[in-house]
Amino acid sequence: MLIVYYLSLINVITFFIFGLDKLKAVRSSHSRFPERLLLGLSLLGGIVGGLLGMLLFRHKVSKSPFKVRMYVILFLYLVGSAFLIHRIGMI
Repeated sequence: MLIVYYLSLINVITFFIFGLDKLKAVRSSHSRFPERLLLGLSLLGGIVGGLLGMLLFRHKVSKSPFKVRMYVILFLYLVGSAFLIHRIGMI
C-alpha cells in the first residue's frame, strides 16, 4: 500500500513541476527547472505525471531528444511492471 501512496505523490509532484516549468517558460524566466530534474522525477516513478504534464501543458513536446527520453522511461516502467506482475503470478 505504501507504494501506491509513493507513486501517487511522485506523479502529482512531477505533474506540477512540469506545469511550473511551462509557466516559467512562458514568462521567459531564467530560473527554470533543469531537464534532468524533470527526467529524474519521471524516472523515480512520476512518468505518468510527467507525460500528462507534457500533454496538458504542451510542455517540451517539440523537444525530440526530451520526448525520446520520456518514452524510454515509460518503456522501462512498462517492461518492469510486466515483469513484476508476471513474477508474482498475477498473469
